[in-house]
Amino acid sequence: MALRLQDIPPGRLARVLGFGATATGYRQRLLAMGLTPGTTLKLIRVAPLGDPVLVELRGFRLSLRKDEAAALQIELVTP
Repeated sequence: MALRLQDIPPGRLARVLGFGATATGYRQRLLAMGLTPGTTLKLIRVAPLGDPVLVELRGFRLSLRKDEAAALQIELVTP
């Protein structure tokens, strides 16, 4: 089941499934930042108003704007 980053609590692991239909403007940018399908990430923090979202993947932390985070389709990974 595809979720969005805003739908999971901080500290959880998730796997990138792909990108939403409205993500055409962000797709290349997200791919360039390492958010390719199959990549596992950890949600570190969501700012109080939901923007930005801090994730950790591939050994670095990445801050995403709300629109960029909403473009990702993810699934939870069970530890």
